[in-house]
Amino acid sequence: MQTIVRKQAMLVGISSVLHFLVDGLCVCCLYLLSPAADVSRLFGIFLTYNVLAFMTQPFTGIWADRSSHRYRLLLAAIVLLAMAVLSASWVSYAGQSRGSSVWMWVIASLLGMGNSLFHVWGGKQTVVKMGNDLRALGVFVSTGAFGLAVGLVFRSWWLLDAFMLAIGLFAALYAFMDHAVERNEAAGESLDRKAGKSLSQTFVVVAVILVAAFVMFRSYVGEVFSSGVTKTQALILLMGAVSMLGKMAGGWIAKSFGIVWSMAVVLTAFVVCFIYKDSHMTVLLTGLFLINCTMPVTLYLANEVLKDREGLAFGVLAAVLIPGYLLAIL
Repeated sequence: MQTIVRKQAMLVGISSVLHFLVDGLCVCCLYLLSPAADVSRLFGIFLTYNVLAFMTQPFTGIWADRSSHRYRLLLAAIVLLAMAVLSASWVSYAGQSRGSSVWMWVIASLLGMGNSLFHVWGGKQTVVKMGNDLRALGVFVSTGAFGLAVGLVFRSWWLLDAFMLAIGLFAALYAFMDHAVERNEAAGESLDRKAGKSLSQTFVVVAVILVAAFVMFRSYVGEVFSSGVTKTQALILLMGAVSMLGKMAGGWIAKSFGIVWSMAVVLTAFVVCFIYKDSHMTVLLTGLFLINCTMPVTLYLANEVLKDREGLAFGVLAAVLIPGYLLAIL
């Protein structure tokens, strides 16, 4: 049993590295192509990417829950991301007008759809492999924030190619390790998972709406909280690292001390940081850490309600991030 748990944990670790790489690749590619675009077109391109990357995830999640092939979404994501990278390289090599070229919209769409497919696949596989473990959820969702920061700050064509190559290698490693775990399960060693409880349809709908509303509010508050700060490259990296550590720690804290008490303390401390956020950068970073601690908890609750529909649970919570973000910036 310990052997298979370790291997399942390694799979979560690999998918977390993939999360870092995918988010880093997407932001790196978009920013490499964007310098010559005017502000209005640039906003439209990034909005297109975010809508496709996040608001399509409920539909991607339904597909993931109905699919019998565990790698279908991952393979599709890699193909779309590779097409985006090749298209971006061609645009750069051919000397296209980056600001007006229709290829920017095409590339943003490919990146958004690839991102959507990967996130739902990774979120679902994490729940399936580790039985909706809070700590595993925190680890998987955490690395994307730092990937965004690294891709933004160090964006370059060689980094974009390195991201793409690494995604292919780690995806192959995941498949190899997954088959090793499958052989152990076939040999009689398996990880027991709790059977889902039967919940009324009304309870499920109300619970999902409440959790989704909190996630949208968190997205809004989180954006307002960090707005107005002059973001240097060092601060972008620091904020990405703090966000990553917050999501990662949130799962361990909730698992160790219980969801209700730990989140009550975390949210109370965040309110204090929100009130005094302008006093010192340390307060801002502490608040950013605290608000991110809630992310694995909301995902855990959605999975508990939507039993055996892990893709849909992940997708719904990802989709509501965008309305909260748009409300904050508009």
